[in-house]
Amino acid sequence: MPPVHVPEWRRLPLSLTDLCIETTLRCGQSFRWRKINDEWNCVLHGRLLSLKQDKSHLHYRVLSPKTIPAALTPPLSLQDEPGTSSDDTEGLLRHYFSLKHDLTVLYDQWSKSDPNFRKKAPKFTGIRILSQDPWEALIGFICSSNNNISRISQMVHKLCKHYGPLIGHIEDEAFHDFPTPQALSGKKVEAHLRELGFGYRAKYIAETARIITEDKPDGWLESLVSPENPSWPATKIAKDAEVTYRHAHEELLLLSGVGPKVADCVCLMGLGWGEAVPVDTHVWQIAQRDYKFGKVKTKTFSKAMYDSVGDHFRKIWGQHAGWAQSVLFTANLKSFSEQASGKAEIVEVKIEVERVEKDASADRPATHPRKRRRIALAETVKIEQHTSTETERPKRKRRGPKE
Repeated sequence: MPPVHVPEWRRLPLSLTDLCIETTLRCGQSFRWRKINDEWNCVLHGRLLSLKQDKSHLHYRVLSPKTIPAALTPPLSLQDEPGTSSDDTEGLLRHYFSLKHDLTVLYDQWSKSDPNFRKKAPKFTGIRILSQDPWEALIGFICSSNNNISRISQMVHKLCKHYGPLIGHIEDEAFHDFPTPQALSGKKVEAHLRELGFGYRAKYIAETARIITEDKPDGWLESLVSPENPSWPATKIAKDAEVTYRHAHEELLLLSGVGPKVADCVCLMGLGWGEAVPVDTHVWQIAQRDYKFGKVKTKTFSKAMYDSVGDHFRKIWGQHAGWAQSVLFTANLKSFSEQASGKAEIVEVKIEVERVEKDASADRPATHPRKRRRIALAETVKIEQHTSTETERPKRKRRGPKE
């Protein structure tokens, strides 16, 4: 594919109820987007993207190197696409933000079936589940174990800086693509990651990269993608049997550092399984407080309890339960407390369009994987952004399941 270089701003017609990047890119799904001068920037599939948004359009521009790196999760074979334009960035954005799903219809559906969603959703419109590269989602959520969003982002940035290809610069900031499994499978990777502050996660990352590159067949991770939400670009994959969400979930549990919650995060945001409902302390609090789930307060959280919470929400919200959960999850975060109270305001960004193509606890010792899977919330994503190390210390007394 020829390199893409589109420095001019282009736009897609999208209202803030269809997509709100200010919320979607901050709610703990992806950890590589950086905001510079009111623009959100990230490298996706070998191109450096910049995004802005106003009330009626998503604006984007793209810069790529002379050659585009290979896909992070290489497919078994690519479909021939005769006549495809050399600039497929619009297609990439439509895939990444899952724009084929009508968010208004989904919000209406969840509001009709759930009074609690109907009450909270109006202040959190435009939240979409991202369709990320499966490999990036896997490693990103392994980093999320017992962590907060600021520190997860720092770890992912270090992975890209030390092991990913340099794509370009915005002002003085360098932007790298996400490293491939091969780049993270070297013998010295674990020791280096420990030096970089990854703690026990260093072993999980290096071991999972080794498993993917050495033990699994080519295209294995890609083969777990939901057939209803294929990867980008479109791929043809030979499968012995039709894959299901449950099968994908169980396969991911075989990897190092992956428990039920991390597996569901990858299923939802990397493999396209909309029914996956990641359950952490935030979701457990929501289940108990707003849905009267569980008659007894408990500090332990078994796999059976984990599954029952997910099944409970799937019964209420249907096949896109993970999408609905993400809205209530975001509303429950301290970093969005002003928005939840109605104090937040959306700032309109003025954009000059030069050319329009289409108006369309880090160092604790690692535990045995089998033991970890018995306590699902051992892999908590702490999304609140803290301003001091004092606020990052966990409270001694905590109601609900252990993290």
